[in-house]
Amino acid sequence: MKAFMDEHFLLQSEAARRLYHDFAADQPIIDYHCHLNPQEIYEDKRFGNLAEIWLYGDHYKWRAMRANGVEEALVTGGPGVDDYDRFLAWAKTVPATIGNPLYHWSHLELRRYFGIEEPINEQNAPAIWEKANAVLRSESFSVRQLIRRQRVRVICTTDDPTDSLEYHEGMRGLADFDSLVLPSFRPDKGLEIRRDTFAPWVRKLGEAAGAKIETYEQFLAALDSRIAFFAKIGCKVSDHALDRVLYAETNLGEVSDIFARALSGGALTLEEESKYKTYTLLHLGEQYSKLGWAMQLHIHASRNNNSRAFARMGPDTGFDSIHDGELAYPLTKLLDGIDAKAGLPKTILYSLNPKDYYVLGTVMGSFQGGGVPGKIQLGSAWWFNDTKDGMLEQMKALANLGLLSRFVGMLTDSRSFLSYPRHEYFRRILCDLLGQWVERGEVPHDIDWLGGLVEDICYRNAKTYFGF
Repeated sequence: MKAFMDEHFLLQSEAARRLYHDFAADQPIIDYHCHLNPQEIYEDKRFGNLAEIWLYGDHYKWRAMRANGVEEALVTGGPGVDDYDRFLAWAKTVPATIGNPLYHWSHLELRRYFGIEEPINEQNAPAIWEKANAVLRSESFSVRQLIRRQRVRVICTTDDPTDSLEYHEGMRGLADFDSLVLPSFRPDKGLEIRRDTFAPWVRKLGEAAGAKIETYEQFLAALDSRIAFFAKIGCKVSDHALDRVLYAETNLGEVSDIFARALSGGALTLEEESKYKTYTLLHLGEQYSKLGWAMQLHIHASRNNNSRAFARMGPDTGFDSIHDGELAYPLTKLLDGIDAKAGLPKTILYSLNPKDYYVLGTVMGSFQGGGVPGKIQLGSAWWFNDTKDGMLEQMKALANLGLLSRFVGMLTDSRSFLSYPRHEYFRRILCDLLGQWVERGEVPHDIDWLGGLVEDICYRNAKTYFGF
């Protein structure tokens, strides 16, 4: 019987152990997609207690707590709710998450940041609370120090085109902090033309760009202006949430009329939304290609399913799920349209629905080329899929259909500064997969060659792909 989460955790063969300990463990981290707050990095935030750094904003944990019968006040907090009580509710929940990645992640976080080795439960929760809070009060525990300790070289936050990026600019001048914190361009609010938020957001975009927006062409010009500003601050990636991939043939005149009606409060059909999104995404893809950016498409999330909870708490509070809409035809037409205009930029295709992996894997192969290794990527197992099984499924699909060796690896997609042990989790799973292939005689027992491949997937591929 093996010890719980020992140094060989998840590494089931000697080859896997050598690959992880000799090649993967000490690789730096490039977190090319996350939702960390750049202001908190710039201000080098310190946290008051373990609940604040561990539970605030973490909808992964919130979903598990709800499933365990925890009252909502202790899940998401609120007036009069004590942080210690919220922590106790989570400590009681952790043992119930056995089989869920949260069980492993939570213990990795306690170990790597706080030196707490014992499994957390209701009985030892008070002692863990005291020990972790003592660490939090120490001089060595601030946001930027956490980033340094995990060897994070690059962080790409998720930023609206209207954002000032003042904190990204400020971090460029910090003498004692050499990690790159770069913005990502995420114009989702400018694509959701049938939502009430659209017209106010367009006005805000005009203010950010210093231009009046009354026509669709002025709107595109304002987006281009903000893209240029983001590029000046160091941005190298865009990001789009395409919960449904839409495509419809259209032209500038037609989309200009649709845009004008949306600004004046007119109702639009789904077909008109499809035409607007198609033309706008074709334009954006052309700009990304010119700049050499990577375009990230996050596909098939079904968001805010619980209308009562959404009205009470808003988005990103743990009430989303997997979508299963049509994908192959509209995605292929969209990518082909961008490619025909300016050449498809480097593109990462994520789907929240694992049934899409083979569709994405074969679509990718239709657009590789241009002398760019792994130009079109099957994105890392995302959100509900960043489980042990989900990561293996994504990597096996990529290996079957493309080149695992060119994979740009793991990202956190997280709002938590304690999420970086997820890279360790991924690296152990990767090394164990390769070790299995060695044990079965499916690949040569050439540890140096495989170790180089591991280093590429953990760090070097992303560094080269994004041009950091």
